[in-house]
Amino acid sequence: MSLVQKQAPDFKAQAVFANGEIKETSLSEYRGKYVVLFFYPFDFTFVCPTEILAFSNHVKDFESRNVQLLGCSIDSHHVHRAWRNTKVEDGGIGSIAYPLVADTNKTIARDFGVLLEGGMALRGTFLIDKNGVVRHETVNDLPIGRSVEETLRVVDALQHTEQHGEVCPAGWNKGKGAMKANPQGVATFLKENASKL
Repeated sequence: MSLVQKQAPDFKAQAVFANGEIKETSLSEYRGKYVVLFFYPFDFTFVCPTEILAFSNHVKDFESRNVQLLGCSIDSHHVHRAWRNTKVEDGGIGSIAYPLVADTNKTIARDFGVLLEGGMALRGTFLIDKNGVVRHETVNDLPIGRSVEETLRVVDALQHTEQHGEVCPAGWNKGKGAMKANPQGVATFLKENASKL
């Protein structure tokens, strides 16, 4: 069951923050900001570090859009810290620039609908708006890494629709034309852009 257009399930859990500090965090403390919450299967694995580092490499792009990144797996905060304290060349992730949430009781993954029977999470990505409502979700199977650029594109599309009251067509990117959400607006857009879609 999709969470899109629904209030995101709140949670409280231990997390390892960008400065290495361990403390409790909750989803509700980020109200007033956008949140990209992404789940990954396990620490010290294969596809997961590529995604975590890709998000960290783009953290300034998310911050410039008022977006808080949160990574989450069923590993403990101690395992998260050990992974952060391991060099990238030794299989670690180093000092990434956003928090990793510890979902050791698996309730967060379960509440967001990404928990597998075996006890690990699928690669779920959730864009939550400033009011705590889920506006976008994607779920990848375990071997399929996600695109940070696509996540940023979706953030841009949501913020464009909120700011301008327009809808974003297929393949829309920041700076491109959008369209009015009425038959005339769609007809005008398609007349000018159909061959470019």
